[in-house]
Order: sequence, then C-alpha cells, then structure tokens
Amino acid sequence: MATNHVVSTAGHVDHGNSTLIEALTGTDPDRWAEEKERGLTIDLGFAAAALPSGRTVSFVDVPGHERFIRNMLAGVGAVDACLFVVAATEGWKPQSEEHLRILDMFGVRHGLVVLTKLDLVDDDLLELAELDVEEQVAGTFLEGAPVVAVDAISGAGMPELIAAIDNMLETTPTAVDRHRPRLWIDRVFAAKGSGTVITGTLTGGSLSVDDELTALPLGQSVRVRAMQSHHQDLVDAVPGSRLAVNLGGVDHTQLERGDVLVRAEQWHVTSRIDAEVTILDQLDHEVSRRGAHVVYLGSGAHPCRMRILGPDALNPGDSGLVRMFFDHPLPLVAGDRFVLRESGRGETIGGGRVLDVDPVVRASRAAPDGSVDRFVAERGWVDVAFLEQATGTRREPDLGRWVVDPAQLEEARRRLAGAIEAAGPLGLDLAGLDERDRAVLETLDDVEITGNHVRIADRADPLADHPFIAVLEAGGFAPPPPDGVDRGELRELVRRGLVIEESGIFFAASTIDAATAVVAGLLAAKPEGVTVAEIREAWGTTRKFALPLLARLDGTGMTRRRDDVRIAGRRLELPD
Repeated sequence: MATNHVVSTAGHVDHGNSTLIEALTGTDPDRWAEEKERGLTIDLGFAAAALPSGRTVSFVDVPGHERFIRNMLAGVGAVDACLFVVAATEGWKPQSEEHLRILDMFGVRHGLVVLTKLDLVDDDLLELAELDVEEQVAGTFLEGAPVVAVDAISGAGMPELIAAIDNMLETTPTAVDRHRPRLWIDRVFAAKGSGTVITGTLTGGSLSVDDELTALPLGQSVRVRAMQSHHQDLVDAVPGSRLAVNLGGVDHTQLERGDVLVRAEQWHVTSRIDAEVTILDQLDHEVSRRGAHVVYLGSGAHPCRMRILGPDALNPGDSGLVRMFFDHPLPLVAGDRFVLRESGRGETIGGGRVLDVDPVVRASRAAPDGSVDRFVAERGWVDVAFLEQATGTRREPDLGRWVVDPAQLEEARRRLAGAIEAAGPLGLDLAGLDERDRAVLETLDDVEITGNHVRIADRADPLADHPFIAVLEAGGFAPPPPDGVDRGELRELVRRGLVIEESGIFFAASTIDAATAVVAGLLAAKPEGVTVAEIREAWGTTRKFALPLLARLDGTGMTRRRDDVRIAGRRLELPD
C-alpha cells in the first residue's frame, strides 16, 4: 500500500484557497451550490494531486470565513502539513492569525506560505507582503518556511509552488501505522445504490474492505463494504488516506460529523480526561471553569465542562492542567491534540493535548504529565492491553499480564513474604491468593509449593510425620476421631492423600491398603462374592467403620456391588 500525505489550506476568507487547490489538482473543491454562488468555502473540500516525485498528496480546502470556523477546525485535525495562504493584495489578517494558532495547537509542524493574487501587485507591494508574512510567522512553526508567490489563474509561480510542496513533503512524515485504525467522520450522506457513505482521514492504522468496526458514540457495529480515495477504488487503505467509505449495518441518518469508526476492543472510550492546555496570549481575559467550552477534536465539536487543576484561572499565555468532562464518551489516547473554544464569546481561547484518558487521582491532587511511568505509578498494576489502549504505548509485561510500578511490586513482595512467614511450617494456603499474588509468588526466592500451600523452603514439613497419622495407623480398621487436630492441618492431610476421609470417618492411607488386601484374599477364595458381614468380620470392626471402608473401595474400583455381595472391581488384583 502506497503512502499518502494530507495537506490542508489555511488562511483568511477570499485569499484564493480554493482557486489555488483547483490549479494544483484540476478539481474544484467547492462542492456546494451556495459556495459557487457566494465565492467562498463553507464546508470542507477535498482534492488530490500526483507530484513530480511520484508522491500522492490529498488537499483539504478549509473555510476561511470566521462564521465557518467550526468546519475549518474539522479539516485540520488529521493533516501532515499546510499551505498557508495570504493574498498579496491584502496581507496578514486577524483570521490569518487565528488559523495559524489553530494549526500550531493541532500539532502541525510542516508547511509553507503561498502569496496569492500575484498578478494584482507590483514588485514593491509583493516585497512588502513577503516581509509582513515573515514578521507574522516569526516564532511559529512557519518561521523560515518557503514563501512562494503565485497567480493561480494564469499559472505564474505554480511550477515553483509544486516543487516547493514536493520538497516540503520530502521531510514531512506520513501518519504512523499503529495497527489501531481510527476514522473521524467529517461527512455523511446516502449514495444512490450504495447506501451510507462517510468521508474522513484515516489515522492510527490500516483499513480493508470487509473490516468490522464500531461507530461511536452510536455503539453500533458496521462493516466496510467498499472504499474510495479520490475516486479510486481501494481494497486496502493506509494511515493518512482521505477515504470515502461505504458502510453496511447503519443508516446515514444515524451518523454525523464528529462521530468516529474504530475497532472497539483497541480503544479506551472515555468521557473524562486530564489534559494540558495553553491559553492564547492574544486574549484579553482569564480562562476559568466558568463559561461554555467546546473541545474541537478529531472532526467534531464536543461540549465539555472544565476544571482547572491547581489555580482558579489561567491567564493569557499561561499553560496549565485541566480535567474535562464530555457529554458522551470518545475513543481517545494520550497525545491527542485539540483546540478549545468558548462558545459564549465565540472565540478560540487555546489548545492542548490529552495526557490521561482514565484519571484515577482526585482532581485536587492530580498532576498528569502524559508519561507512561506516571500512568502506571498512579494505578500500580496495569494490564498491558489497557496500557496500550490508554497511552498508545505497547510494553512487555513485568509480571503475568501486567506492567507493574516497581515500588508497588516491591511492597507486594514484602507483604506476601510476610504472610508466608506468618503462616508457619504448614505454609500459606494458595486458595486465598488472587491472580496478582500468584504472579508475585513466582518472583520470591526461598519459598516452595507443597500441595496447596506455599512455605519457606527447607523448613521442616509438619505434615510429613504428623502425629495423627500414627494415631490412625494404630487404630487400624476402627480409627479414633480427629479430636484436637488443627482443622487446617487436617484438610491438608486429606488433600495430600496422607489421610483418607470417607463419610466423615478418617483413615490412614495405609489402612485403606490393608483393607484392600484383606478383601482381595476373601475374593480369591470366593470369587462369586462376599457379604458385608463377611468382610466386616475379616476386618474385625463394626458396621460404623466397615461401611465407609467399603464405600471407599467401591468408589476407587477395587470392589463392585452385585445384589447383596461384593465382587472384584476392575482395579482389584487378586492373589494367585
């Protein structure tokens, strides 16, 4: 599967974004009649081009008008680089500044500046426009980026721009395949003869026809029936691909922009996150928990409640930690970037990145930093599958199926070793240990497992020569009750087979062997069968003990009942 770059336009309204994309690709990205009539981009437009190097680039043409900022935010959430468009006739505008800040907050780190409408300015004005742009982008990711002047209509400067784009993408990484596909939906419609079709930019992993996915937050299973990228049918798609996906199992009315397709088992779905935010230094007010906040993440706008961790408010230019609560759960991972807007004021106030998708520390004490080590330390034990879901990081387990905080592992080792020591010579019953303790047990030195107990190695086994065994052996076929014997020791004696319990009567293991030998002798002389009375008399005991003994022999296959007598069972060896 070939790699693909996604490049977004950005810039002020009517600075020539759409005309530029049409000149680069031969495709008009303005698809709505209203866009044609008004001459501005309202919704997202998409087009593709093959560069001289052989690279394929998908262009996302996003709106420039401030009223359509929501659609613009949906378009830049999954791009590799940008073409920042500034009209040479007008220069830098307030909306240019906002778009630049949004690109920075979404983590875009590659781009170039395109000065459009070259035909409408002379050399002096062009030079002034170039100087203005260089000044405005100083200190941003566009500082030092190429500035290319073009006239998209006549084609002047377009070869230079194409070469500059190709050169930029030479050092621009494509989306990484983490084998965890996530497709944020930016369009939904019904196609005649096909049904539900969605579009979006694939991130996180590859996708194939017939893959089963889950649509969130709907929670419904869907199947990939077919895929296209820029009108080309695909069987497989790589991360970074602009896709139109025909879905089975869902009606188009059930989905909307901002929904997402994932393999549900690979993602932690959350409605609460801890994050780092940076407040724009251009704001003229502080940011607090008050106000109606919206997080732009993926292709959606997600209302949220926000609590600042630590101070009561953040001032313009400040960075700080926040806890966010969403109206519905989202498949997020540490490192996801977002833009934060205040809907009441209608302004972008900052942006940031997700640090923890499953906060476990109280907000008053939380200090997330996005590190895997802190994530593990705050939880102690983390299942490796959940660790990858939540952090995007795959680690080999330290113990069993867990990654374990070293301090908590050591504490578990000390606790378990102390419990084994306190259990004494008999040892600690394994039945009382959970899965984690059993895993820790494997790391302890100088312990041994005997039967169902773990004890200090080389410590004398009190059961090997337990006095009750000798008492039972002395009692023979009429053993005494276990008066005064520790119940835990008695259970372990039975579990090891050193003592045999039958119908509430306890016998020495040697007594069962002796009883078997007596019965074998009787049946050798009388193979047609012997009665209970005959056996009882041969054993020299009472029915109280004879019946449990016979039940034992029947149960182990030594004897078999036939009418009123016992005959040899399948396991009984008769003497010659």
